[in-house]
Amino acid sequence: MEETVLVTGGTGFVASHIILQLLADGTTVHATIRSLKNRAKVQPLLDLQARYPGRLKLFEADLLKEGSFDAAMAGCSIVYHVASPFKLPEKIKDGQTEMVDPALKGSRNVLASVNRTEIVTRVVMTSTIGAIFGDYIDVYAMKNRTLSEAYFNTTSNVKNNPYHYSKVLAEKEAWKMNAAQSRWSLVTINPGMVLGPSITPASESGSLFLLDEMFKGYFFYGMPDLSLACVDVREVAAAHIRAARNPDAHGRYIVAEDHTRTFVELAGYARRVHARPYMLPSWQIPNVVVRVIGPLFGLTQEYMSNHLGIRFALDNSRSRTELGIVYRPIAETIEDHYRSWAAQRQTAGSG
Repeated sequence: MEETVLVTGGTGFVASHIILQLLADGTTVHATIRSLKNRAKVQPLLDLQARYPGRLKLFEADLLKEGSFDAAMAGCSIVYHVASPFKLPEKIKDGQTEMVDPALKGSRNVLASVNRTEIVTRVVMTSTIGAIFGDYIDVYAMKNRTLSEAYFNTTSNVKNNPYHYSKVLAEKEAWKMNAAQSRWSLVTINPGMVLGPSITPASESGSLFLLDEMFKGYFFYGMPDLSLACVDVREVAAAHIRAARNPDAHGRYIVAEDHTRTFVELAGYARRVHARPYMLPSWQIPNVVVRVIGPLFGLTQEYMSNHLGIRFALDNSRSRTELGIVYRPIAETIEDHYRSWAAQRQTAGSG
């Protein structure tokens, strides 16, 4: 099927996989990036241009600059709005300028361009399960203690979990702008912690940073009883594309495994392939110890009460039945993530 689509944030972890899957099935892709001069970030896309001649066009666009997506969107019938910064809480100095402004104003600017581009019929927007809940304990107030698309996060703010808060605001704004017109439809993809092989080594995604620290051995002494709702980046990319192409797709889609996994469990899968398996955490630090030493690492007692030892189920049935997503084994995801990480470090070291 000959079509031209736009992917925003083209150098990102998820966006680059969407672009690869689209190019592989014959789609012409316009991709936006903040600066064509950033060679480290742009190189993987230049490699894809060489692999798929004439099918990938790159455009500069700034989330905070009104109208900057118009040129890239011209001629596109589908828009995948993926661009939005993702940093772990400890990496955020100013939640408003680093997270909220790019997510909220960026969505407004991209969707304003959609409103001006008559050919666009569908927008698929990358949200997160963090737009559904704030702290893990929030899920215990949901029906059957199970995360579902029916809820919106009401506990995060610009100080407490600013990334989640930015995605709540951006997603709500998108639904509001969608409701104000009738030409284009909107679907949101709400993934868990996205893991797996990276095409873009220079990506600043928080999920890459987290496993980077673990693989380097920063947690060899053990990990607190914290868990993650995980998903492979290749499934997330496929979900975006199927949401765009299935005319019956609508609303929000949780894209993640149906239960959370502990850090120690994830480290166990990595240990099978890690060059120095002894550097990975193999035991869980007792909660009572974490509560004593946690503040030294910036963890408040409230944060620990709301996260330590809390597991929850996720209802991913809509992604499976309506989008046809088949979730690969988490062991495969973690092993591929490590192999990609190790290969990129080797290349960087020899470069």
